[in-house]
Parts: sequence; C-alpha cells; structure tokens
Amino acid sequence: MKLGFVSDSLGAMSLDDMLAHARRMGVSGIEVNTCGWSTAPHFDLAKMLGNSVAQKAYRQKFADHGLEIISLNANGNPLHPTDRTQGDALLDTIRTAGEMGIETVCTMSGLPAGAPGDTMPNWVVSSWPPETQEILRFQWDDVLLPFWEGVAAVARESGVKRIALELHGNQCVYNVPSLLKLREAIGPVIGANLDPSHLMWMGADPLVAAEALGEAIYHVHAKDTLLNAPVQATTSLLENGSLMDIPARSWSYITLGFGHGEEWWRQFCYRLRMAGYDGWLSIEHEDVLLNALEGLEKSVALLQNVMPSAPADFKPQEI
Repeated sequence: MKLGFVSDSLGAMSLDDMLAHARRMGVSGIEVNTCGWSTAPHFDLAKMLGNSVAQKAYRQKFADHGLEIISLNANGNPLHPTDRTQGDALLDTIRTAGEMGIETVCTMSGLPAGAPGDTMPNWVVSSWPPETQEILRFQWDDVLLPFWEGVAAVARESGVKRIALELHGNQCVYNVPSLLKLREAIGPVIGANLDPSHLMWMGADPLVAAEALGEAIYHVHAKDTLLNAPVQATTSLLENGSLMDIPARSWSYITLGFGHGEEWWRQFCYRLRMAGYDGWLSIEHEDVLLNALEGLEKSVALLQNVMPSAPADFKPQEI
C-alpha cells in the first residue's frame, strides 16, 4: 500500500507549501480536490481542462517533490435538482484526469429530488411510509442510472479506468449493497472509495465491508469517527447538529487514532489486504478541534506504523 492525503486536508496552505509538507512527512502522493463541495484551492479546473501546458507544469510541481497525483476528487452532489454545475464539473474532472493520464477519479453517486419538480435532494433511510419506495424507484430508474450511464461513457472516452464512489450519507450510494447495485448496472468502471468514517456513524462495520466489496475497492479514504456514547444514548446516530460542536454530537469526524485506536487501523489495513486491495490510503483530515497540520502529522505517523508497504514474499519451505 501507499500513503497520501487529500489536498483539502491542508486547504489553507498554498500548493507549494502543501507539497513541501507532504514531502517532509514522507507520504507518496496527494489526492487533489477539483470542485463540488471544495473551493479547490490547489487546482483550477477551468484552467486545466484542455490545457496541456498547464497540466504539464502542474504535474512537474509534484514530481519535483517526489510525489504522485493519486487521483482527482470531485466530491459533491452531481444530481442536485437545482444545481447542475456539480454534474458538469464532475464530467470536466473526468476529462481532465484523462488528459493528465490519471486513471482514478473520486466522487459521489449523487442524490436527486424525490419526485419530478422537487427542488431539494431527498435521502430515503427507511422503508416506511410506503411512498419511500416510489421515491427510490424514481431516483434510481429515472435519474441515477441514466446519469451514470452517461458518465461511464465519458470515462471510457477519456481513458479513466476507475470511478471510486464514496459510501456517504445523503447519497443514493451510501453502503455496500447500493454500491454493488450501481456497479452491476453500469459496469466495472464503478467501484468504491471505502471511507470507514461514514460506515462507522451509519452503524456498519468497515472491516466486514472491505471483505464484502473485494475487487470493487478502487480507493480508500483514511478518516476516523468518534462515537460519543453518552450523547448517542439519547439521540441515536441520526445526528443533524453543528459539525463544529463535537461535545454535543453523537458522532464526529476526528484525527486518526482518536476515535479508533492503532489496533483497529492495523486490522483495517490487514482486512484490505485480505480483500485484495493494495492501493492508496488517502488521509482526509476533517477534525475541527485539532490543528490541521498537527492532525495530519499524527494520522500519517499512525498509518506509517501499521500499513503494509512491501509485497508479500512468504513461501512454505519444501520439506
């Protein structure tokens, strides 16, 4: 496996400073945010698309620091019913990735409205009342599947081999079954960006999810979640309080090791190997209580201590 981080983890820094810190920390690559829910401070998508000179110069900056570009990240809601710019930016990210020789794009499935004419996305998390089933039918059959058929075609035309969808709340694809359902319908260009932090707060087990996804794991985000048991006892894990008020929340995204200890992350890495995954671990730092650089340094140190990096070489002796 190889270690890197999401560029927005140091979003307040310049590109040059971010790359310098990445080299100092000893990571191997950076996953670059391009659009969507990111202001993309380190990447100008409009400038890069179709601009081979700008693309070459951008890649050279990474090479000068001994770093790879892991993937481009277009996280957001490309199926928002009143904001089509996010879907357009996803397609432009895929086209740009292809031009730059980057084979993986990270994004999310999107979440449309619940019916034609609605103006807000609608995430169904219960099978009752019965109208939820018509919402799901509309979202998948009328919106999601046609959209992703078109995206897959653009990916094939562009040379992007892997679209890694983050299993994320408020998206049509948010767990293992929904990811596999879309992958079966669209084809193997669709895979998972396995971020354990989201599965933690939704009550799933990332260790089991890794085994269930197997070859469908195309990317891994390393992010931790604090499950605040005293608050959870009265509010459940369905949490809509401010992300900035960690003491009041039943769960929060925090620095690696502060929610689940080193032993858990050791098991996670091994389960990924068991599932056949030997790719990138990309740290996504979103801890609102710790300094960004300090939190990222602690996360890097933890993973460097537990992740396997060399290929397996054990062979039974002939006896």
